[in-house]
Amino acid sequence: MKYLYNIGILIYTFAARILSPFSGKARLWTSGRKDWEKRLGKNVNPLNTNLWIHCASLGEFEQGRPLMETIKRSRPDIKIILTFFSPSGYEIRKNYNVADYVCYLPADSPGNAAKFISLVNPAAVIFVKYEFWNNYISLLDKLNIPLYLVSGIFRPGQHFFRWYGKFFRRMLLRFTHIFVQDSRSAELLRNAGIEKVTVAGDTRFDRVVEIAASAKEIPGIEKFRGTERLVMVGSSWWQDEEIIARYIREHAGNLKWVFAPHEIDIPNIGRLEKLLGQDVVRFSDFNGSGNGARIMIIDNIGMLSSAYRYAHIAVIGGGFGKGIHNILEAACWGIPVVFGPNHKKFREAVEMIAAGGAGTYSNYDDFRRIIDGWLADENSYRLSAGNALEYVRKNTGATNVIMSKLNMKDMNKSFS
Repeated sequence: MKYLYNIGILIYTFAARILSPFSGKARLWTSGRKDWEKRLGKNVNPLNTNLWIHCASLGEFEQGRPLMETIKRSRPDIKIILTFFSPSGYEIRKNYNVADYVCYLPADSPGNAAKFISLVNPAAVIFVKYEFWNNYISLLDKLNIPLYLVSGIFRPGQHFFRWYGKFFRRMLLRFTHIFVQDSRSAELLRNAGIEKVTVAGDTRFDRVVEIAASAKEIPGIEKFRGTERLVMVGSSWWQDEEIIARYIREHAGNLKWVFAPHEIDIPNIGRLEKLLGQDVVRFSDFNGSGNGARIMIIDNIGMLSSAYRYAHIAVIGGGFGKGIHNILEAACWGIPVVFGPNHKKFREAVEMIAAGGAGTYSNYDDFRRIIDGWLADENSYRLSAGNALEYVRKNTGATNVIMSKLNMKDMNKSFS
């Protein structure tokens, strides 16, 4: 199986190179790894206390971020080397200032693994959530370098737990410790003979609480809202927007609305303005009065997590596409959230619905029923809002659980 695995890595690398002239993502994947040895050797001192943290992409980065920032605060002497597999993570977070060096992870060949680990000389390694690279994992185990998995989620159908899964289970056995998000994952691992497991929870809860505590005030949105109830539509796509636009047309003057579309390019903002009608003002054009506008469109990035503080209700986009966006950023402000049908792969969405802090809609009638229900019944609204906040609060603490068990190679003291 090891030989088939290595051949698969070679085929993937070769395919990326062949596709790079025709695919922007493949081009970034290959060009980003060019001369990686030279750049790594120039920017990383192997004599430092280096901590290597690997994230597949942007979602895994958000899982690992609270941990990185906690480590850096408690142990500023540690140098964090952050790697990504995907361009969608690296290109957005390549200037992340908590990390001392950010780069693509070289393809998982035996030679690349040996060179990378030699150049970094990590005192410990953390993989976030999903990716398992056999050559890196095997060599770290051989060199007795502590290797941790954080925010892991496991499901029965994964190859670790299939009849042919011995090769993949062996990777898991080589981890110093595995931190998972839920008890079901822990049970799967223990049933497969993997005992060094702790249910820590999801670090993203710690992150959103931290964001809320340090959130910026946005006077423009506060002034636009005035004394009225406001609905914040976060990371919306056209499918969400068409349903919401119909609701606005049929409930004119009932609420104020702020849209933060997922895509903020000029053509998409123009399309959204046309869909929503006349009573629209862009955030960048808002002068304090809005000329009677009842809808605002945020046409810049970086504001959404703070903007939720002004909302009475949050609508989270993406549920008619590949999946919903971050619902925790809204719920941590103690407001109920509603989102589309493609949410079942998101544990926090399923659990928040069960806890009574969220609703889901598949069509206009569902959306109208949920929003009207919260608006008409203050007790129902307060209950849902309180449930959303309580759900976030009771799930915080994963970062501290993980920190208490992390140790560096050849050091008696832990990260904390």
